Amino acid sequence: MDALRHNPNTLTCDSQRTGFYSAGTWCAATLHRPANPASKTLPAILMLHGWGGIQDALTVPYYEEFTRAGYAVMTFDYRSWGDSAGLPRQVISARERVADGDAALAFLKSQPSIDPRRIVLWGSSFGGGHAVELAAGHPELAGAIAQVPMLDGMAAVRAVPVGRLLRFGLYALADLLKPGHPIYVPVVSEPGAFSSMDRDDAGKALQLAETSIGRPYDNRVAARSLLTMGPYRPIKHLKNIRIPTLLLGASGDSVAPFVENAIRKANNPHLTLASVQANHFEPYFEPAFSDVIRQQLAFLARLDTTA
Repeated sequence: MDALRHNPNTLTCDSQRTGFYSAGTWCAATLHRPANPASKTLPAILMLHGWGGIQDALTVPYYEEFTRAGYAVMTFDYRSWGDSAGLPRQVISARERVADGDAALAFLKSQPSIDPRRIVLWGSSFGGGHAVELAAGHPELAGAIAQVPMLDGMAAVRAVPVGRLLRFGLYALADLLKPGHPIYVPVVSEPGAFSSMDRDDAGKALQLAETSIGRPYDNRVAARSLLTMGPYRPIKHLKNIRIPTLLLGASGDSVAPFVENAIRKANNPHLTLASVQANHFEPYFEPAFSDVIRQQLAFLARLDTTA
């Protein structure tokens, strides 16, 4: 895991800050367009980032490569994260995040420069689960990509040592019962330190991302958020997907284990399974990024051919 291929200072895309409302709360968004668009109406990709993600962090290399391929790309911050409004801060609810994704999709469809028939969902990690859930509910879309997706919350929970799980439970319960400001835990940390993710080079990924984007990351998440993981099982929606969907897992992922056998049981011809030799965070960085983006661009090219 060496570095991000692109950073905000080396981008060629034309980026415009914008936003939309989700359940009455303002969500900050950015629409990235190709530097030299081939037409006035463009295909588009809606990006749904992961557990503790924000705009202009680990997704930067992806939206740069997608805009170079001719797509407009919209990124956004979920409610209470990044530049979006919402209180209390840094809280995660799977249900609310899927609703934010739905609102973001409606906003993207309304943009005059976007072809609403050629929108592709892209989600990574926890956001990969959201992409799956939204794909099942939007058969009018062109396709979906779920990268290192968190498809089965119980599989993710089982990967956490028992002692750590008990500590998570105590912090989450205290956060729910305590009045006032939430009790926070770090989103990521070095191996062995207490956080929501300390495996798969999570701490190194944070350091590399902060260096690349040139800004500090608010490394905390409300402890109550940990309770949303186990019950969240977007794998149940796989059988309902009716659009071409690429599920790209990582062979060494211990954060969101790629449950390939369970995916195949869905027996859905619209699903394409692929994998890379990497842990959970390596696909964002070189050298794994090159393999991942090659597969995703090839998938998008097949969508264009079909269209």
